[in-house]
Amino acid sequence: MLFKQAVLDRIAGGEVRLAFRRWTKPTVSAGGTLRTAIGVLAIEAVDEVAAGSLTEADAAAAGFGSLDALMAALGGHEGKLYRIAFARAGDDPRIALRRIDRLDAGEQAALAARLHAWDARSPSGPWTLQALRLIGSRDGITAAEIAERLGVEKLALKARIRRLKEFGLTESLVAGYRLSPRGRAFLETRQAGT
Repeated sequence: MLFKQAVLDRIAGGEVRLAFRRWTKPTVSAGGTLRTAIGVLAIEAVDEVAAGSLTEADAAAAGFGSLDALMAALGGHEGKLYRIAFARAGDDPRIALRRIDRLDAGEQAALAARLHAWDARSPSGPWTLQALRLIGSRDGITAAEIAERLGVEKLALKARIRRLKEFGLTESLVAGYRLSPRGRAFLETRQAGT
């Protein structure tokens, strides 16, 4: 479930607490969480609703100026209509993770084992350390540049870099990527041969 930045800003301010989506199958569930650019959202409820039951208050809680504006936004989509209630639950834990710039031997070993496992399952061969080195070579290096250097398809590479981001090793910029302090600490230790 995606939100535009303007809506995320209003969610962060507590102004928006509902979303409406047309789905053939819900992509979130009550009790789950959703990571966004403004932090983690706790999904409180996901309910199928009839379009005729929506009110002006629903539209306002979803960040729309009117019920007509909400209905217009939903008009071109197929599927059942769902009301999603949520609240901001806190910061994205990956932010704190990527700030860690010192890793003990156990953390180094665990990360190295994880990356080795990804490399072992990759049909195109080892990629993790190569990707980290390329990202570390220049802030803002793009997926297209990295994909070309590694000889892999760009969309597949982006999915791989998201996996590195899950472990706090990389950060997405407006354009391209950079290593996080955690990623730099990990890579420096790997390059030192420890």
